[in-house]
Amino acid sequence: MNLQIIDYGSGNLQSVANAFNHIGLEAGIARDAADVKKADLLVLPGVGSFDNAIASLEKQDVLDQIKKHIKSGKQYLGMCLGLQVLYESSQEGSKKGLGILKGTVKKFIPKNKCKIPHMGWNSIRLKRDIPGLKDGMYYYFVHSYYACPDNDSEVAASTDYAGISFASVVNKDNITAMQFHPERSQDAGLTFIREYMKKI
Repeated sequence: MNLQIIDYGSGNLQSVANAFNHIGLEAGIARDAADVKKADLLVLPGVGSFDNAIASLEKQDVLDQIKKHIKSGKQYLGMCLGLQVLYESSQEGSKKGLGILKGTVKKFIPKNKCKIPHMGWNSIRLKRDIPGLKDGMYYYFVHSYYACPDNDSEVAASTDYAGISFASVVNKDNITAMQFHPERSQDAGLTFIREYMKKI
């Protein structure tokens, strides 16, 4: 299997690659459309802002190839911002997202003394079985925005913060994406990556 992690200038690229290396998988780094095209599994990690991510992907001329990859039925794994860019738009900026999934991305409103960004360990509540994820398990989050899918059936897990329940994992056909950072979630994150790779 050809595994490619998209490099669009996000700061956690190496830690994501290290997570795959830790379970014995070699990950390529995709920096252009040709790299994306050869991938069987495409991983889009995420640190930074929605608009900057989309702008970087546009500059590298890979947006259309990412859409083709997903629409062809090949596997896509999104982490943090890699989940958010799947949607049509974000309150974080003015650029259009990939629009692969219907919905938007909204900003947390501070509530009940919760600090923004949502940073640290929090648990997930599984709505259906996802290999490697465990109901009630804690994972590491860092984000100020969260996805609001139009289709609730795409929400595989939710998490509570700032008085709301947000989609922390989405899954549709060949798409799996999570708001938390599996590469920073220690054993829980590595367990997910290992089991996910066994099932695809």
